[in-house]
Amino acid sequence: MSSLLQFIAEQTSGTFYKSARYCVDAEVNIPSLSYDDPQYFTIQRDKFGETDTSLRTTKDLKQLARQIQHTEAPLFSYFLDGSRRVYKVDDIAYQKRIFPVVGGQVGVACCERKSPDTFRTAIFENHLVLSLPTLAASDGMGRPELFFGNLLSQINEMQRLKRFGLQFSEVLPYNSDRNDGGREEYMDRGTVKIQAKMIASEKKVVEELVRNNLLNQDNYLIKDGSLQYPKTGIKAVDIETARFRSNFRRVVGVSKLFNPEFSKDKRGQSNASAIADLLPYHRTPVAMYQESRVGNVYFAIWYVRIRERKHSDSPFAGVVKLEKILVTDDEQNYGLDSSEVDRITANIINERNPVCYGKDQRWANHLYPVYLTETFIKSRYLSDLYFINLF
Repeated sequence: MSSLLQFIAEQTSGTFYKSARYCVDAEVNIPSLSYDDPQYFTIQRDKFGETDTSLRTTKDLKQLARQIQHTEAPLFSYFLDGSRRVYKVDDIAYQKRIFPVVGGQVGVACCERKSPDTFRTAIFENHLVLSLPTLAASDGMGRPELFFGNLLSQINEMQRLKRFGLQFSEVLPYNSDRNDGGREEYMDRGTVKIQAKMIASEKKVVEELVRNNLLNQDNYLIKDGSLQYPKTGIKAVDIETARFRSNFRRVVGVSKLFNPEFSKDKRGQSNASAIADLLPYHRTPVAMYQESRVGNVYFAIWYVRIRERKHSDSPFAGVVKLEKILVTDDEQNYGLDSSEVDRITANIINERNPVCYGKDQRWANHLYPVYLTETFIKSRYLSDLYFINLF
């Protein structure tokens, strides 16, 4: 019985090398920060992010949070998280050039909370994927998508996979044009393809919730991390952008780790110290930003401290960054209604307990329902050793 790598090499007229295999994510041993908010925003200095234009300082929402806690159901009913693991599983040669074979596991889950005692998985997607250089389809007669689709079908027919009840979801081709970065840059290209698969799965989950009328003014979704999604590359950008804005109307992005230097005031000066000095349960004024990568979309962005600094180990621990897409023309011209900003923020404050202290180093910035969703996804992964040995 041929190995998966041997089969791929035969079908693509390549030569594999039995190189070292490892999980790329596990190779990062140096302490580093990976921010949840990639920096592609441009602040709109001539516009306000909320309708209350008189707000110049932070706003205390402790009383509103307490009132909502006793009189209303929680605003957030759904919690979305996406995760991926990337593996370098071998090197393969095409036309005397060496490329990495990149494997990946992608998991996206949306959990639903119907009551304080009921927390369940509403939607779950789990994908095994491969990323190969486009040069692997040199015999595809100009139709690489058909070539890789056919290769995927043949891979999934292998007894090696059927025996374990496993299937790959997609073969993702990465650009094999020459570059100056060598094989490491090719590895990055494959990783980007797997990341894009995760993003597409997240969008699909939100679209399914909207299609089933599960998101409304009383049932919002928390999406772990930023809402900054790149364009898909389709020509109908305007249609895609309108659909994106509509689908994410009741979605709030919550970033645990953010770059504080990204926040600027209307003079272009850093707001980092103001964010670090936030008092418990205070929020900043809302700023409006434009993000051209997703098709000229406007965002409302603000920060809130959900825990006291005395319980934290850094100035920004206990502070989360909130993002909301501005959908209507009024919102894009005048900002998000300040009453909605306060309602969202107060409900975020109420999500601060319980905590995952001792379970996650980011506990001070974590919301427990998001932590549970993230933990569920990781529990469904194949172990790194198991995945690598599939090849």
